[in-house]
Formats: sequence, structure tokens, C-alpha cells
Amino acid sequence: MSTDVQNSLQQVFGFSELRPGQNQTISQLLSGFSSLAIFPTGSGKSLCYQLTALHLPNLTLVVSPLLALMKDQLDFLNAKGINAASLDSSLKPDEYQQVIADVKLQKTKILMVSVERFKNERFRQFIESVDISMLVVDEAHCISEWGHNFRPDYLKLPRYRQDLNIPLVLLLTATATNKVKLDMANKFEIDPTHIVQTGFYRQNLNLQIESVSQDNKNQALLNHIKSKVSQNQTGIVYVTLQHSAEQVAAFLQSQQINAQAYHAGMENDKRQQIQLDFMANKVDVIVATIAFGMGVDKSDIRFVIHYDLPKSIENYSQEIGRAGRDGQSADCITLANLDSLTTLENFVYGDTPELAGLEILLKQISEQSEPSYSGDYRWEMQLLDLSNQTNIRQLPLKTILVQLEIQGLIKPLYSYFAEFKLKFLVDKAELLAQFNPQRQAFLQQVFDHTEFKKVWGVVNFESLQNALPNQRARAIAALEYLMQQGLIELQSRLMTEVYQVNLDAIKQANLAEQLHLYFTEKQDKEIARIATLIRFFELDKCLSYNLAAYFGDRSAPENCGHCSVCQGQVAKLDYSATPNWPSDQVLQQILTELSAYLTNKNVPLSPESQCRFLTGISTPLFAKNRVKANVDGFGICEKLSYAQVKTKVAQLTA
Repeated sequence: MSTDVQNSLQQVFGFSELRPGQNQTISQLLSGFSSLAIFPTGSGKSLCYQLTALHLPNLTLVVSPLLALMKDQLDFLNAKGINAASLDSSLKPDEYQQVIADVKLQKTKILMVSVERFKNERFRQFIESVDISMLVVDEAHCISEWGHNFRPDYLKLPRYRQDLNIPLVLLLTATATNKVKLDMANKFEIDPTHIVQTGFYRQNLNLQIESVSQDNKNQALLNHIKSKVSQNQTGIVYVTLQHSAEQVAAFLQSQQINAQAYHAGMENDKRQQIQLDFMANKVDVIVATIAFGMGVDKSDIRFVIHYDLPKSIENYSQEIGRAGRDGQSADCITLANLDSLTTLENFVYGDTPELAGLEILLKQISEQSEPSYSGDYRWEMQLLDLSNQTNIRQLPLKTILVQLEIQGLIKPLYSYFAEFKLKFLVDKAELLAQFNPQRQAFLQQVFDHTEFKKVWGVVNFESLQNALPNQRARAIAALEYLMQQGLIELQSRLMTEVYQVNLDAIKQANLAEQLHLYFTEKQDKEIARIATLIRFFELDKCLSYNLAAYFGDRSAPENCGHCSVCQGQVAKLDYSATPNWPSDQVLQQILTELSAYLTNKNVPLSPESQCRFLTGISTPLFAKNRVKANVDGFGICEKLSYAQVKTKVAQLTA
């Protein structure tokens, strides 16, 4: 390590030396070699780019998957006197412009964005004008289709890197199997010799798998937590479903435990306050879905309890990795049975689009694409609308669009809000009086083409286009200015994405079948991943060793001495009660009523939709047509495996 780097480490970050792996990663980067760093959760991955960025000539661009993660890292960097910023949805227009100006003036050393920011045409124009020394991809396993938290937009990062001519890349993750590791490195042309992986094994984590029936689970949870809380210890309880988080937190509260629920269905402000209270030790226990954790940098979490099965070994590893980051002993307890197995599997099945939905999507793209003034074809879409029309959930729908983009069939151009609503906060005449006659006339035109109902008005851009051709952007800029000045309240909705379409290619034969095969293979991989998790929990050999080995680390002790297996307790998971089949007569009646209800609405009913209704898998088709509220029997087979239900439906409808 050079003297300059050593000085920065001590003077800026307050560390006398680097941890294992950090030194190698930083040295490689400063020698011009792109790198992939795989370190356990809480072992200092972020310092690899933070320290390196100080010694690179231009901007370091960091792509992070979570706003909370960005906020924590920005607070840390700014506290160290490093000029870092983010471009995110929480910024006001003037704050956004200030960040842009600081980056252009080279005041900013590190800029953090979400991967979705690249879809924004204004951002792309801006970032193309900036010299960038390094691209950092945090939680980089999101880029691999073999990984557990695959995010479709991450697949486009290698191309963005090429387009922006960024010489150096750093990929950071805590959870990557050998297959995922090589896939990530290959996508960014990182030489295998520049993959840095430190030991995965953490000797302070006590892995405990307990086979517990559903009826006894609350008591088992309470027994563990009472002993912890009595010693002033704090921890996290993970559940699968949002309503489970509420129920378990309410149970703990009824037992005088200072617990709070946390999930994605809550208001942002409430979630943020609960997280802050937990960090400040004002809450002892957080009962959370996986929405909680990635942005939490609390070093003294003494226990992580899985009330439900985690989604995969990778998720399990990430979630227990939040315990004991201070190096002190921490307990990672799984209260395991097979009751939630079908719930995990149904999440997977629900994300697999039907072939008919894919055919509808491709037909829509080809039929709705229109020639533009520049001679190409343009297609506009709103995600929620498209999801309802194709009966494909929004996340897999995004994945399909990215796949079409990677194949060169569509290209995102820009996005805009289709609807703007405004409300006057001062009298209209008083507002207009603040501007010169020319601007008054323009604003008056905008207001004349706004359809008011009592207080709120919706801007009619179609009629405005007839009166003032090609003035949409100017009208929106004017409305945003009025909002900044406190003269109007402005709301925008219906985000519309605009794509350029290769019309001939989108009509190619078998494209829907190819996409369907891609999703079916993905589904099979995810179901296999869940089966691997169950096998891991039932192992009769050291859990710590086998967890490390799963991620390619063979240096852990073969018998750790502090997991439940090493302590003589091998778990055998089972169902709390054998799931019972409803009678064929009952199932036949439900399917007949479901078919009649949808036929009445001119909606065809596929075998997949029948299976999803019986197993309790929500779909856009069910939501749009209020099926659950009008047909009895939704989820009557939710405890039974999807594959079994599929076989039964085939028999009943043959």
C-alpha cells in the first residue's frame, strides 16, 4: 500500500490497517484492474471503493439497490469530509440541480444512484458528459440470473459501462456461489485472478435449527426472546408475509416485549422511524419481512430468529449476517417446519408468465407501435396497465422488457408522467400578476387547458398541443417552477415508458415460446433452490462448515462446536399437520363458479389461473376482476404443493 493510501486510511477513515481482502482489492483497483470482492456481511466491502475513490482522478459512480443503503453510506462519507451525493426520488428539484452542478464542477467525488436511474433520459445525457473513473456495483449478485435476488435492470450495467467508457469496475457482494461469482466476473470481463474472496465462516455466529410445530412456535419464540431481552439484547425476527409481521409483533407486545413490525406495506416515514428507534435501542425486537436489513448498520444485534423459512440459503446467509457484526457471540435460530414451504414455492410459481400473456404482450408491442418523426417506431406503455392486460406481475414484466432490450428488439428512450394535477395555493390572478405579459399569456394557456373539478385540475396535454404545439416540456417546467415557489400544489402520476421498437424482429416466430422457456427454467431453478435450503437445515454434519462450503469457502473447521448439529441436535422438518385435500366435488364446484364468473366478464380461464386460484396465488387478472371478492374458494389448497394441485386440476377438467 502506498504512503498516500495509508495516510488516507488513517487520517480520513481513522483505521490503522486494512482487513483481509481489502488491501488486495484496493491495490488491484489502483493498479487499473477491475475486481470482484466477496466478503461476508459487515466485513468492510464499502471501504474498498470509498478509499480507492479518493485516489482516482474523476468521479466514482456507485449503483446501489436500496435507498436506505445509499443514505447510510452518504451519511458516513459526509461525516468523514468526503464529498458524496446521490440522485434519488427523495430530492427536491433544487436539490437535484445542486447535485448535478456539483458533479459537473468536479466537487463531488462519489455519486450514488439506483440502476433504474439510467432509464431517465435527462440523467443519461448528464452522465454521458461526466468523466468517470470507476463504476461500483453494490449487492452485485443482483446481476446474475443464477443468483437469488436477480434484478433485471442490473443485466444492462455492462452495456452502460461500455457506453460511458468507464475504465474500472468494482463488484461487491456478500453472497455468491461459484457459479454466480464466475457469471458476474464474465459479464464485466474481470479476470478470475482479480476475484477476491475472504473466508466466509464467522465463528461468533451460533447456528441453531429447531424443528417446531406451528402450534408451539409462538411459545418457542417467546422463550428465546425473553432470555435475550432480559439481558438487554436486541434482535430481528424474520417472517415471510406482511400480515405475519403484524401478528407476531402483536403477540410479543402482548407478552410485554418491546417489539415492532416492519414491512414494505407500511408508510415510509413509519418504517424509517421504527428503524431509527431500533438503531437507538428504543425498540428491542423488530419483526420483519426481508424489506428490513440491507440498510441496517447496527453492530450489536445479538440474535436473528427465522420464524418462517427463508427463501434460499443465500437469503438465510444474508439475514443471519446482520447479527454479531461487533465480533461478539450472536445466536441465529430457525424455528423450522414445512408449513410455509408451499408459500415460498407459490411466490415462484406466481411470477412465471403464461404463454398466452407473453403472446398478448408481443402483439401489443407490434400493434401499438407508431412511426415517429425520425422514421423509427415508438411504443408507449404504463406498467400497471400492461400488467393487467397481459396478466403478468410487474417484476417479471420488467424482466421480459429487459430481455427484449438485451436482444435488441426494443430500446428505452425516455419516460414521462401522463397526468399532472394542480391546485392553486394563491388566487390565480395574484399568481399571474407575478410574471411578465409573455409568461402570463403562456401560463394562462396552460390553465385554460386544465380541466378543474372543484379544487384540483388535470392538465389536458392533448388540447394544449393543439393550441401550443410541442410545448409540453415547457409547460411541465413552468408548473414545477410554480410548485417550487409555493404558488401551486402539483401531483404527477401514470409513469409512461417510451421505447424504440425493431418491429420486424418483434414479430419473429417462436419469440413468445423462447421467453416462456426462459421463465420456466428460471422457475425450476428457484424451486430447486428452496429444496436445497430444506436439505441444508436437515444436515447431520456441521452447519457452519457446510454453509461456508456452499459459498466456496473450504477453510472453515469441519466441526465448529457451536451449531445445533455439532451440539448433537439434528433437525428433521415436517408439516405440523398433514394437509387435507378438499373433495373433488368441492373443487369441481369452485372451478365451475370461477369459470362462469370470468366468462361473464369475457375473460378466458387457463389451467394456470385455475391452479393459482386454488393455491391462493394473486394475479393481475384476479385483482382487476375482483375475483377473490366474488368467487368462494380462493386459496383452499394453499397448504398443498402447486405441482399436486396442477395434476388434480388436469384430472378434473379432462
